[in-house]
Amino acid sequence: MTILTSLRRHGVLSLVLVAVLALLLLLAVGLTRDPRLLPSALIGKPWPNIALPQLGSAAPEGDPIGPAQLRGKPRLVNVWASWCAVCVDEQPALLALSQTLRAQGRADQLIGLNYKDTQPDSTAWLQRYGNPFATVLIDASGRMGIELGVYGAPESYLIDAQGTIVWKQVGALTPEAITKEILPRLGAHP
Repeated sequence: MTILTSLRRHGVLSLVLVAVLALLLLLAVGLTRDPRLLPSALIGKPWPNIALPQLGSAAPEGDPIGPAQLRGKPRLVNVWASWCAVCVDEQPALLALSQTLRAQGRADQLIGLNYKDTQPDSTAWLQRYGNPFATVLIDASGRMGIELGVYGAPESYLIDAQGTIVWKQVGALTPEAITKEILPRLGAHP
């Protein structure tokens, strides 16, 4: 074996070792992040310009609500569905948030966005588990979900009084997130 052949083998081995260590470092960093706090390209962007019908509205078009009707005060929009098992786990936190907001005259700041669901299923689900929302918007086609980059239900978005998305959480809301992130941004207190 020549010296040149030996150096090539050691160089390749060193390169492979460095690549494996770099991959392990990236995995370690990724595993320490909270997966509910996925970055969103929409932070700082306006709420999508789509008007959606309201669940339970007697109007033929369901009294569509768009971004103009959401402006004026900060709001939490929670994406949920009757087919979502995690949404059942999240419901007690939303009901508690709703109670807190109602007590402070802020009930209209909690909006539901029913995602890829049927009206009968979503209505039955709310009757079974409770309805914390001032308004439930219907996204049966999933078009709003596409505009928002929804990964799945549940997800939550905070929009400010000007209609700009300022915060997003993927997965179930927790009492800690409600206390630390949501209530202060809604101008409410625990």
